[in-house]
Amino acid sequence: MQLAPAALRNLKPRAVTGLWWLFLALAFVPLGRLVVLGFTGGLGANPLEFITHSTGDWTLYLFCITLAVTPLRKITGLNWLVRMRRMLGLMAFLYLCLHFTTFVWFDHFFDLGEIWKDIVKRPFITVGVLALLLSIPLAITSTNGMVRRLGGKRWQALHRLVYVIVPLGVLHYWWDKAGKNLIAQPLLFAVLVGVMLALRLLWRRSGASGTPGKPVRR
Repeated sequence: MQLAPAALRNLKPRAVTGLWWLFLALAFVPLGRLVVLGFTGGLGANPLEFITHSTGDWTLYLFCITLAVTPLRKITGLNWLVRMRRMLGLMAFLYLCLHFTTFVWFDHFFDLGEIWKDIVKRPFITVGVLALLLSIPLAITSTNGMVRRLGGKRWQALHRLVYVIVPLGVLHYWWDKAGKNLIAQPLLFAVLVGVMLALRLLWRRSGASGTPGKPVRR
């Protein structure tokens, strides 16, 4: 299935490179907004909550966008979208690190005892930290050099951890919002991620995901 017009499917390498830089710049916009608001006093009455929610939301948005690359590529025929996936995943990791840094620094001021208590006693923080720990190997092995060192099959097997990381992120978000009776947006994320994972499973079982004989790419 190739729903996109041929002109979009057959972009020249220079145009794809330009889109890569455009997507990268757009991914930095939320961070730039936080910096500007921080310097202009626009973070509201509770800056910690504002920063925590903003970095957390964009972590989940970018992970979901990364996960959506393969379904969009298959449905539209825009194969150049694959070039954006690794960069988007790294940007999601950046926002995840900023989210965790906010928790460690501004929420607990590096008090390791209190941080550990929160991780152990609050399940939504537990799964959030687990998602962060699972994301670290993906970020470390995101370079072309690491792909060559690990080999394509092992690299792809490792990066399928994203299928665990994103649901953990949704669960983290769900538990956080459920305590405030705000489940509409977490439910939407859960449905979207569930659909994307179900499509991958369907394509894998039907043999329609990728070229025969090659490992399925996330």
